[in-house]
Amino acid sequence: MPAPYQQIAAGIRARISTGELGQGERVPSTRELMREYGVAMATATKALTTLQQEGLVHSRPGVGTVVGPARRTPVRADEPALSRDEVVRVAITLADAEGLAALSMRRIASELGVATMGLYRHVGGKDALVLQMVDRAIADFPFPPGEPADWRAGIETAARLQWAAYRRHLWLPGAISLGRPQMLPSLLSHTDAVLRAVSGFGVDPSTALYAAITVFGYVRGVALNLEPEALAEQDTGLTADQWADEHADRLAAVARGLAGFETLLDGFDFDFDLDQLFEFGLQLVLDGLGVRLETVRSRLR
Repeated sequence: MPAPYQQIAAGIRARISTGELGQGERVPSTRELMREYGVAMATATKALTTLQQEGLVHSRPGVGTVVGPARRTPVRADEPALSRDEVVRVAITLADAEGLAALSMRRIASELGVATMGLYRHVGGKDALVLQMVDRAIADFPFPPGEPADWRAGIETAARLQWAAYRRHLWLPGAISLGRPQMLPSLLSHTDAVLRAVSGFGVDPSTALYAAITVFGYVRGVALNLEPEALAEQDTGLTADQWADEHADRLAAVARGLAGFETLLDGFDFDFDLDQLFEFGLQLVLDGLGVRLETVRSRLR
């Protein structure tokens, strides 16, 4: 009996061959396949990867996986001229379009028109490549020249640059660790920016480092919602607000009698926006951080 991913691939293949799915039309996403077939993301991803390798579908940034072969280049005869930066850039483009789970060395080699083993000489294995992708993605949002006006402006700059990077690369927050941080120049520069911002308070090193980790953890924590929300909107065709409107009656029924919700149930129109949430929470974090740093400074005097 064929494996689950093969059954899924066969079903989509049949829909393409009969014309049900025409050239350029979007095929079901991994999330849609997971729901329809009751499989794990890895299985759904493998099914789409199989079809990509057959040239039946390809990824299109901002759309998803669509019917038709991608534009390919012949395998290059001058592989030594392939640069590490070129490999990393292509890997980032693929991850932006399909997610990090769908990224493979074979897929990158296919896009570049080179032999898969040739990539290892330039970037090592996939784990090493992902680190280079993270470093490059963050580095694409450099700090502005000059010193910030004050400690708060310094932290706001670092936080907003991180948010901008996460906004552009939805896979990025999931590739970065909080407890076991990757020792990458671009990430260390963000930590350093917060450490310099709080240095004027004269606090102990432990407090300063916890301040930097708190800011980083907050930004990353909110950013982890970006990719699931984008996938949910792609799969359902509904924005978060539209989804909330469709479920308003159910929410009202469940929340009735809960005092905190009672004020929200009568004509209250809430506009959910992750950018607004980020900015709202950032100010709360900085307000609290300012109070905490002043308290620690007073104790150390």
